Amino acid sequence: MPARCTFAALSTLLLALSSTSAAQAITADNQALVVQAQDRWNTSPHGEMLARILPPWSNPGSLPQAESRGARLVVRYCVQCHHLPNPAMHPADRWPKVVERMVARMQGKGNMGALMKDMMAEVTAPSEEELHVLLDYLSRHAQKPLDPRRYPDLATRGYAFREACSQCHALPDPKSHDAREWPDVVARMERNMQWMNRIVGSRPDSREPELKVDEIVDYLKRHAATSLAR
Repeated sequence: MPARCTFAALSTLLLALSSTSAAQAITADNQALVVQAQDRWNTSPHGEMLARILPPWSNPGSLPQAESRGARLVVRYCVQCHHLPNPAMHPADRWPKVVERMVARMQGKGNMGALMKDMMAEVTAPSEEELHVLLDYLSRHAQKPLDPRRYPDLATRGYAFREACSQCHALPDPKSHDAREWPDVVARMERNMQWMNRIVGSRPDSREPELKVDEIVDYLKRHAATSLAR
């Protein structure tokens, strides 16, 4: 019995070490792809434009299920052209159209003609099988948008939230965070909007939408989750 227990414990330890090594290898490979893409941007005449398409989020380890094949495909293909997308950028029903458009661009078939072909000269597109894995991953970790029927004040008290946040992604359900978390989330989104040249003006101007951060935070906190347990 002791010998069998020792063998079982050793097998468990070896399996754990093997899993750790595999995870570390995946992390290293993903980070190498990010660095390679950033190096290409630095030498490309289109690099500055590519870098501004999405917020500067380039940590593959922050992706949901970061060691899964779906996450690895996101890193492999998406960072060729821009920073890592967060699967929660879009709801599940929107991702297929977004990916279809991105793949066309990777193939140099976008709406920018010769410029698009030049920009995508060193870019590879996913295979049909990889595309299915990629879409499944993005859909499983997609944004769960709010149900407007649950928020009858969205068009009034929530107007600033609706107009500002819908510029970049589907509106998140206020209950996806509690009241203590929302101020930091909104501050991060404001920085992202500045990076991507979205509307961030805070001075009243009849010609422009206004980013009313205090109103947005107030609305989200009013409807936030009651605790951190979700």
